[in-house]
Amino acid sequence: MFPATRLGARRARHWVAEHLDAHGLAGESERAADVLLVLAELAANAITHGHVPGRDFRVAVSSTEERVRLEVTDARPERRPPVDGALSYALAWAEQGRGLAVVAALADAWGCDHGTTAPTKTVWAEFKR
Repeated sequence: MFPATRLGARRARHWVAEHLDAHGLAGESERAADVLLVLAELAANAITHGHVPGRDFRVAVSSTEERVRLEVTDARPERRPPVDGALSYALAWAEQGRGLAVVAALADAWGCDHGTTAPTKTVWAEFKR
């Protein structure tokens, strides 16, 4: 669990970077950079769009020889992101609106699931190694 603040997002990024390093995906590699950039986008969305006062966001990362899976869970299941090609692309000069387009471009697959035991949503992304 990480606090829904910029510091929480930074701590989540360091935690995932340590996991990637420990599981053979060197911190300098392009794929690790993709995972960390997607994490930054998903954490920013959890903080901006998924925050409920007093509730943190959760990050999970798992890896196998074939893939890395990243999950970011927040407390706002009603604020589900558009998936399956329904992304609207932001204008070039817009200050917001590009995050999920970045996720879609860098991840091999991504989606959103509702929590089964609590009012949450989990946005996930998978990356082939």
